[in-house]
Amino acid sequence: MEKIEHIGIAVKDLEASNPLFAKLLGVPQYKMEEVATEGVRTSFFMSGPNKIELLEATNPDSPIAKFLEKKGEGIHHVAFAVDDIVSEIARLKQEGFQILNETPKKGADNKLVAFLHPKGTNGVLVELCQEIKEG
Repeated sequence: MEKIEHIGIAVKDLEASNPLFAKLLGVPQYKMEEVATEGVRTSFFMSGPNKIELLEATNPDSPIAKFLEKKGEGIHHVAFAVDDIVSEIARLKQEGFQILNETPKKGADNKLVAFLHPKGTNGVLVELCQEIKEG
């Protein structure tokens, strides 16, 4: 893994949370995006070299809606950048980690993503992110 790509924070209302995080970080969001397949709307902020992703559920059955219902607003996941998501999934699976989606899927911010089950990572949902290369 290269670096922490972003930290994902589940929020109930992006319209209320965006101004709060803009004040907190001293910068406006630079992107909003909906990932319909995951039932989520996202908003991204840069804080120096670091990214913060706010996540709002768009339907009551989405993973974010279930997270908010169970745990409330707060840190949802830590995402790590990887060069080759397929080989990283294979490596982590061999190391005994439970992969939630062994086939990477398209996520927000032009990324292929896969998640590790938090039961095997001390309660932290870990996301692997690989930049989708155009061409």
